[in-house]
Amino acid sequence: MASWGKVAALLRGVLRSPRSLKTFAQYRTVGRGIVASVIGTGVVCYYRYHVNNRTLPFAVYAKEEKEDAAPQMSARKIRFIQFASVVHEEEPYMTPRDFLFSVMLEKVDRKLQKRVLTKQDMNGMLVAASKARAGNDLFRNLGDNGLISYTEYLFLLSILTKPRTGFDIAFKMLDIDGNEHVDKKEFLKVRAPKAFKEGEGVNTTLQAYFFGRKGDNKLQYKDFSRFMEDLQAEVQEMEFLQFSKGMDTMRREDFAEWLLHYTNAEDNEVYWENMRKKIPAGQSITFDEFKAFCLFTNNLEDFAFSMKMVTEANRPVGMAQFKRAVKIATGHELSENVLDTVFKLFDMDGDNCLSHKEFIGVMNDRVLRGLKVQPQNGISGYWKCVKRETLKAAQEALGDGGCPI
Repeated sequence: MASWGKVAALLRGVLRSPRSLKTFAQYRTVGRGIVASVIGTGVVCYYRYHVNNRTLPFAVYAKEEKEDAAPQMSARKIRFIQFASVVHEEEPYMTPRDFLFSVMLEKVDRKLQKRVLTKQDMNGMLVAASKARAGNDLFRNLGDNGLISYTEYLFLLSILTKPRTGFDIAFKMLDIDGNEHVDKKEFLKVRAPKAFKEGEGVNTTLQAYFFGRKGDNKLQYKDFSRFMEDLQAEVQEMEFLQFSKGMDTMRREDFAEWLLHYTNAEDNEVYWENMRKKIPAGQSITFDEFKAFCLFTNNLEDFAFSMKMVTEANRPVGMAQFKRAVKIATGHELSENVLDTVFKLFDMDGDNCLSHKEFIGVMNDRVLRGLKVQPQNGISGYWKCVKRETLKAAQEALGDGGCPI
């Protein structure tokens, strides 16, 4: 429905414009163009499905016998296996470098065989982890000298999206007996529930880092909170350097690319068009501005709730309302540079307001880092194709100025 909303927004923009169509004949011309685009794109999508599938997705098929399909792996499991570079006791594991690459979606050579760890390798990794110092370069310093199981991978992913207010809750979940510190046994109970059996008998990097090589240290809240903050900061710094091409500042168009990195292709076309037309070249965003926005993305739920308090549901959001909601959710303000970039990207009809629903959708994709499954098959895929092509045709009919005259 998002794409139809954009078409409607375009049409509303035309009707509100001071250069609106002057005659009934002009209305009919545009109307015919839009209707024709819907019919035409339906034919285009029919052809695409017909070529690829030989028949429409809602055709009736004769029943045929099929073997029971194997259980489908989650997107997270698939990515874990894709980036895991080592094997121990026939189970795949990530190294700290693998984890960072998986988060950054750096390319990996799938043809490379996974390295089988020896007992000597394992001992060396445990020594390195137990001696590692806290800091926002912990994972980069460890590199390939470490071991992360699948359940720990899920745990680390959850850390990346937690707001500061969630640190205390996360620690209390680990502190089963409520004595204000966590031992290794408590950590393993929460980290490896019955649904996940891999890694239970293997000493991993996180275990050695939190509880020492022998596993008899206690994890205090201040150390746990520091670890979470450092991991978030390390990934933020790496993402900034990736999209700024190693520079101290990031161009606004680079920031827009970072924002849209995990958004589906259907919506990207509209956002990229906004970026090309509305965002001036040569202006930059600092790392501090970038970090403030990352803090905001980790507070999306609070922000969405704040938006309900300051504006009506699903209505376009003005700059003042947006700033107020961000302040309520995070306690901090975003820079004018960042706010201007965001509003110009998500202003769908040129009224200097942000499309709240579209923005939240993109931010959720950003936070989930592409690990949300989005089915594109069947009749829903067919209509998605129609909507995408209709939106493009409508934009061409209305022209750059929002009006065909």
